[in-house]
Amino acid sequence: MLSKINPTTTQTWEKLTAHYQQIKDKKLTEFFDEDPLRFETFSQRFKNILIDFSKNQLGKDTMELFSRLFNECKISESIEHQFTGGKINRTENRAVLHTALRNISKSPIYLEGKNVMLSINEVWKQMEVFSNKIINGEHKGYTGKPISDIINVGIGGSDLGPQMVYEALKPYHQKRIKCHYVSNIDGAHMAETLKKVNPETCLFIIASKTFTTQETMTNANSARDWFLEKGGGINDISSHFVAVSTNSEKVVEFGIDPNNMFVFWDWVGGRYSLWSSIGLSLCCGLGFSSYWKLLEGAHEMDIHFRNESFENNIPLQMAAIGIWYTNFFEAESEAILPYDQNMHRFAAYFQQGNMESNGKSVDRNSKKVDYSTGPIIWGEPGTNGQHAFYQLIHQGTHTIPCDFIGFVNSHYQMGDHHPKLMANFFAQTEALMKGKSKIEAQSELEAMGKTSNEIKEILDFKVFEGSKPSTSILGEILDEKTLGSLIACYEHKIFAQGIVWNIYSYDQWGVELGKALANELVPMVKGKATSKGKDASTIGLLNAYLELSKSR
Repeated sequence: MLSKINPTTTQTWEKLTAHYQQIKDKKLTEFFDEDPLRFETFSQRFKNILIDFSKNQLGKDTMELFSRLFNECKISESIEHQFTGGKINRTENRAVLHTALRNISKSPIYLEGKNVMLSINEVWKQMEVFSNKIINGEHKGYTGKPISDIINVGIGGSDLGPQMVYEALKPYHQKRIKCHYVSNIDGAHMAETLKKVNPETCLFIIASKTFTTQETMTNANSARDWFLEKGGGINDISSHFVAVSTNSEKVVEFGIDPNNMFVFWDWVGGRYSLWSSIGLSLCCGLGFSSYWKLLEGAHEMDIHFRNESFENNIPLQMAAIGIWYTNFFEAESEAILPYDQNMHRFAAYFQQGNMESNGKSVDRNSKKVDYSTGPIIWGEPGTNGQHAFYQLIHQGTHTIPCDFIGFVNSHYQMGDHHPKLMANFFAQTEALMKGKSKIEAQSELEAMGKTSNEIKEILDFKVFEGSKPSTSILGEILDEKTLGSLIACYEHKIFAQGIVWNIYSYDQWGVELGKALANELVPMVKGKATSKGKDASTIGLLNAYLELSKSR
């Protein structure tokens, strides 16, 4: 059972509030002036990854207070509950065991007296055998040709996770297999993807736990219709469609061979399902050995998170810094800024991971919270972002903590691209920290030959306040293990923050209302039901839609 402690009622929260008042106006440069060894004090290493927290507005006292706060909120007990199968998703009465899905040690993990690793091992073997058949050409399409394209049809975690990893690990793609990802119910997404593939050599992975998800099943049915229209027969569906699901009845009804159904379990949350058989497209597109290395990297971070004390625990320290800015500096958002183009879906993945987990306003005591919980997560790769939204981070009115993610080595040897990329990585964190004073700006303008009147007119616009917080994450190279560790690190950060905020991080009731209303509205949008009972705005919009659709 998780604790139900309101963090704002703890003694440490009160001390953190007083500490914030003492520290809030202190410049980041002052911290470095006072402690020449600040980088060593506020940086951590994990395998081939360096995490630098030193450019954040905190001192040793700050982290010591957070260590006490986490103890008061019983974080260690909560971590053990998760790893050992406690039903910490209380509103759905479920365990949360995605860490078991990457438990490559295969040591037993029990849930209600059963070792879940036995069934996980079976699915791993099924995924390995199937993906090997796809890669070596043994699995043939209905005309005898080997599969060349895989379309993963899912939404949310069934799409964002595997797609993000597939994009991030482009250097490890299988040469003969290309993966595509379709999620949006907008027909454009499926239609445009189908233009790129041949029905004779295309395999569809239908990824839906219940096999009833509206978006996924609409796209799956359209894919099946397309396949049949292009020459495939009913009996050929079993060669070109496989399912990742728990609903065998619906899978068979669709026409998929039950032997090609890959199960997962109700203790796998959607946004953590990447680690389950939802990763089948990755096994096929990267190879099972690469997928295994991804699991290995995540498993190593799991061990670190579970066993290390706060002083050395990277996810816990990241969680503390996030709470520091959200609840004390009143930051409303966090930016994730990877300086690696292949990680262009990483921020989007953790938009779901964080906002669906901690976007809650009712605590574990069923009471409305009176403090901020989940921040808004956003970001894009550098250096593109520098020519878009960095202006607001540097000179805007909002406090926006930033995570910069970069790598020492690149998979792509093109001139001096990578040194220039990393120079920008280092420059941005330095600029955010130092800023530019009025004296420095004036000196620059004088050196440019500007007159005193010209300087007076423009000077204030050239000033940067600085003391903008950032965390730098520097890896050796973006490979499978490193990516696995990074993903797991952010997952654990989110979980730890949810514990301190006294909310349930593993349900997502907020997505249900819109789904229910959409199902109710479908016949109205089709003109087959009246809009009686709807509000005036919705009726007006529906009428306008129907009128315009008729005129078209």
